[in-house]
Amino acid sequence: MTTDLPSSGLAALRGLRTAPALDGEGGALLRRELTPRLQACDWFTIGIMAPSAAAALTALRQLEMAQGWTALQPGEPGAGEPGPVFLKGNQRTGLLHLRHEEGLGEGILITGHGAADPEAEDTWGPLPLDLFA
Repeated sequence: MTTDLPSSGLAALRGLRTAPALDGEGGALLRRELTPRLQACDWFTIGIMAPSAAAALTALRQLEMAQGWTALQPGEPGAGEPGPVFLKGNQRTGLLHLRHEEGLGEGILITGHGAADPEAEDTWGPLPLDLFA
């Protein structure tokens, strides 16, 4: 199922527990709205809620490739048990941490830091896990 977002796509995501499924056009519109906001910031923290560690890492690597970011490295062994996870990544430290966590939705949260204009700093999402595929 795909969901149509209103013209203020990023704003419509605020407060959602899980990212909506989007068609190709909806995803493209969301990326176009997000890009200038990301470009205004120097570094980011990333949170990924996913059904598995593999899904979280895939979403992270797709985001990193799409944005031309340096790949984050595991800071500790991570979630060894199967099931839903929360991945937290920090570009300032260059590290990511995975932990098993039940009861989460699904999606990517990106928080921008270090903007010349502090009002440009924000948290965007939850974005679909496949938005940057």
